Amino acid sequence: MKLSELSNTKLRIISAIAMLAILGIVVALEYFAPQIHAVRALGVLIMIGAIYETIKCFANMTKETFNKHAPYFVAFCALLFLMLVSVYFIGTRPWIMLWLLMIIVGADVGGWLSGKIFGGDKMWERISEHKTWAGQIGGILCGTLMSVLFFLCIKPFGNDVVFAVLMGISISLLSQYGDLTASFIKRCIGIKDFGNILPGHGGILDRFDGWIYVLPFIWFFTM
Repeated sequence: MKLSELSNTKLRIISAIAMLAILGIVVALEYFAPQIHAVRALGVLIMIGAIYETIKCFANMTKETFNKHAPYFVAFCALLFLMLVSVYFIGTRPWIMLWLLMIIVGADVGGWLSGKIFGGDKMWERISEHKTWAGQIGGILCGTLMSVLFFLCIKPFGNDVVFAVLMGISISLLSQYGDLTASFIKRCIGIKDFGNILPGHGGILDRFDGWIYVLPFIWFFTM
């Protein structure tokens, strides 16, 4: 059976398993060979791929479309390069990357579940037709819970639960607005996904758009 014959759900599951396998290899390398900084290497590769596919999308636009939204596109490219620089420096501290991953995934899953269960008013339907205020609240709660759990288990800054809560709220919010920013840029271009390298998920940036504001924020915060 070819990949094109599989349902979108099955494709998403296969891609997710492949990404988890890669993550597992990177974690093992980080543990047994920390001198190679496998987490940073993976983060840099992801960002290079995201920048490449974004520039490719821009190159395929008509001149009229580019000129109409040029300031947004330039600002977005600047954000992506800032993400690349941020992950290069943050990547040497894998526990921070794990913390961010837990919060962003928690916010993503919590937002999706809350939106499905409670529905309600849309946030910005013209930008993202699936985002709701209930989903945002659920995402913040789940992301913050992940932050607190991480702090209680790892204790990176002692037992400062208040700090864990504040950072969980901030990172959860930033991840959701990163998603909205990417959706806005895709609406400007007139595309559904930035690419198709991840079957069922779209492009690299479609999977990692929640990091757009988070990485620069954490880099400046930890400098």
